[in-house]
Amino acid sequence: MDIIERFKVKLATYMIDKAISCGVVTEEGIIDIPSSCQGQIRLHSIKEILLRGPSAFEIVAKIVQSPGKIFSLSDIRMLAPVPRPGKLLALAGNYTKHIIEGGKKLGLSDSPHDNTVPRPFLMPSTVVTGTNSTVPWPTYSDQVDYEIELAVMIGRHARAILPEQAPHYIAGYMIANDISARSVTFKAGRANRPWDEFFDWLNGKWSDGFLPLGPYLVTADEIKDPQNLDMELKVNGQIRQQANSSQMIFSAAEIVSFISHLMTLEPGDVIATGTPHGVGMADGRFLQPGDKIECAIQGLGVLVNTLGPKPNTLYQPLCS
Repeated sequence: MDIIERFKVKLATYMIDKAISCGVVTEEGIIDIPSSCQGQIRLHSIKEILLRGPSAFEIVAKIVQSPGKIFSLSDIRMLAPVPRPGKLLALAGNYTKHIIEGGKKLGLSDSPHDNTVPRPFLMPSTVVTGTNSTVPWPTYSDQVDYEIELAVMIGRHARAILPEQAPHYIAGYMIANDISARSVTFKAGRANRPWDEFFDWLNGKWSDGFLPLGPYLVTADEIKDPQNLDMELKVNGQIRQQANSSQMIFSAAEIVSFISHLMTLEPGDVIATGTPHGVGMADGRFLQPGDKIECAIQGLGVLVNTLGPKPNTLYQPLCS
């Protein structure tokens, strides 16, 4: 067992005095990693820690035992653990009740785990933002929705691995809010083509800031069972989603294994594992400008974001 598999810590990326750094979150505050490093190697980011592997985790372990500079959490601004991941993937339709509430538009067999496979899709790194940030309203939609999700971060290069091997390749877990534009303004006046509805849905995932991540990365060994975590999302203090990660059709390990057969997964890559039922699309309760969204997952903290103002005009490319 290497050190990444027995290392329990919360890692964060943050900004202080306009400088970006990384640290270990503790009850006393955040231990700054770069300034606390002793010796020739100075670690500057969570991704660097993952890339360097066990030797870097040994350095972080020593820092925790004998911390240097500690900042109060009130004096810093948390960013996403890896602000610009190399690859970002998310899963469509990984909770049965969510598929049903969407009118089965994504399809649902009688035994989805046994006779279907995960459906991942890619997103650009510009969708990432951290906790306590304002998410810009997209220029092309008037319906914005929320989706709490358990996210995994890859810690080692993974290619064609088995599900039982996957936990050894997961660096840790965090919260994701896979915000979605449920409508696109450029549909008006457009001739219908095959797959247009699919691409409208996919475009609705790509707007800037549409994937808040955080508030920090909890290393994998600190989470006893990632498939038994309570999840809750509130909008302006009102509970909208309540579920448990045990309700996933495909587990985090199965998802990592499946995707590793499609592409090589690298340290710092992020996978959001799908959302449970209770999204605004189901009953028309879409987000409004200024809404505060709080996502909580057991053991992973609370991810908080606010939706920004709606643009005065929206993008309509077919209008002359």
